[in-house]
Amino acid sequence: MQMVIFCGGLATRLGDLAKDTPKSMIRIKGKPFLEYQIEILKKQSIKDIVLCAGYLSEKIIDYFGDGKKFGVNIRYSHDDKKPLGPIGALKNAEPMLDDVFFIMYGDSYLFVDFKKVYSYFLEHNDLALMVAYKNFDKYDASNLVIKNGRIVACGKENKTKDMVYIDYGTSILRKKVLELIPKDTYYSTVPFFSDLTKRKQLLAFEVKKRFYHIGTPEALEEFNDYIKGLG
Repeated sequence: MQMVIFCGGLATRLGDLAKDTPKSMIRIKGKPFLEYQIEILKKQSIKDIVLCAGYLSEKIIDYFGDGKKFGVNIRYSHDDKKPLGPIGALKNAEPMLDDVFFIMYGDSYLFVDFKKVYSYFLEHNDLALMVAYKNFDKYDASNLVIKNGRIVACGKENKTKDMVYIDYGTSILRKKVLELIPKDTYYSTVPFFSDLTKRKQLLAFEVKKRFYHIGTPEALEEFNDYIKGLG
């Protein structure tokens, strides 16, 4: 199994906390957040990792290198000339990608059985699957509608009463889906996944355990408390 992690965002919601460091490199109990993510992946035998890097990427590279000292293999794909957004960055990383691969946001800490998701996805012929959580706007604004095992609407702009699920922070894709992504163009996740819902090509996989993220100061503090509670 292969994981692509989006590490190129500017982290504007974090203000001065991410002024001189990538969001993935913010330290919690002395370790960069990205190291916690890698530990989760390694425990589930995901050791092939591609980092889509951008802002201050040299700080990530200096710390993690090729990943060997962390027991994984890390390769880097860079937004060289201009920001591409997460999906544009994914297109840019195309030569590095397997026929089936996971993607994960660089600020998400997740509790998901990746092997189970992988197996479920291979039982179907869809281009993509998004892991979802019934959130009811609790940990962030819910942004998904699920019906009959598929995501049929996504995005916060057109909020409806049945939009009670949220993107958990990871999805699995077939490489063929990259044919839908324009090259060298800024492309974010909402139009990408919205397009897949219109094509009826986005499966849903529901998990029951909450997620953590560090996208806001409040969420970062909450994750910090969670890690401290582990002892």
